[in-house]
Amino acid sequence: MIELVPSAELAAQVVPAEPFPNGISRYAIGGLLVGLGAVVIYLGTGIAAGASTFLESTLSYVSDRSRFQRYRASRDWRVVFTLGIVLGAAIYAVVWQGGAWTTDVQPWRLLVGGILVGIGTRIGKGCTSGHGVCGVGSASRTSIVGVITFLTVAIVTAQIVQAMGVSP
Repeated sequence: MIELVPSAELAAQVVPAEPFPNGISRYAIGGLLVGLGAVVIYLGTGIAAGASTFLESTLSYVSDRSRFQRYRASRDWRVVFTLGIVLGAAIYAVVWQGGAWTTDVQPWRLLVGGILVGIGTRIGKGCTSGHGVCGVGSASRTSIVGVITFLTVAIVTAQIVQAMGVSP
């Protein structure tokens, strides 16, 4: 027999009591800065600011494959941009969170997750920053479909993992 749960009770189970426990301003400011960065890069270079392509361009330093050589002319500033993302996050963590970010997730899980994300970004011809920020911002149908797809898969995966009792 199916038990019906009142919608208010169901909503209380699904929606956290405090969706932004640290306030919303830091997320809004971060979003504005990401958008501003994407606009500046696009206006200055004509290139959409996708992090996976930026990371792929660094492979032109160590590989002669033609796939990686197409970014050779712009790889230097792309590396600086990518390092800025990493260093910016590290500085933020140390200054405003009181220390470097740590996790209890085993290193092998982080490695496998990184590999799967890398494969997914190549299959999807881009990542969340390229499709989600630049592609959706320019009303690209491919990017809109991509964002809907990877957000749906992420939500379903998170629900399955939580239901299985798997946690970091």
